[in-house]
Amino acid sequence: MAPDILLAFGALGTDLQLAGGDLMSDDSLLTAVVISLFTNRLAEPGDELPAGETDRQGWWADSTLPALKTGGGKDRIGSRLWLLKREKQLPSVLARAREYAEEALAWLVTEGHVLAVKVIATAPARGVLLLDVRLTRRQGEQAWKLKYDAETETYQLGE
Repeated sequence: MAPDILLAFGALGTDLQLAGGDLMSDDSLLTAVVISLFTNRLAEPGDELPAGETDRQGWWADSTLPALKTGGGKDRIGSRLWLLKREKQLPSVLARAREYAEEALAWLVTEGHVLAVKVIATAPARGVLLLDVRLTRRQGEQAWKLKYDAETETYQLGE
């Protein structure tokens, strides 16, 4: 995989990183992981939307993506994690968070960028979702902890 534009984490989430007026690059898969997890994927027809919402979200260019190689249908960018923003912190919701995250990252395996994806979802504090993302590559494992704060609706690299 060619280097991506580097996303730098700050108090309000991520932003592009500049050096001397030029965009910096990153040869890890962090940018791909962040875009995959924190872009709002189109809700499935059977998904229950958060209370009071009618927008099924989705990336505007999903319709331009090619058909999937297996299973039919079209490829989609992002995750359905946004569906959980008003959910209680229950074990069943954490299981859905893990499922949604692994679904969003599955393309990395399908396209041969990684050998395996593993996600552990926990709730270390009230209103906080922590995703421990581990990607197995031929060169070894890459891992990040990504923390989402429901109150501020921001995410950052966690400890």
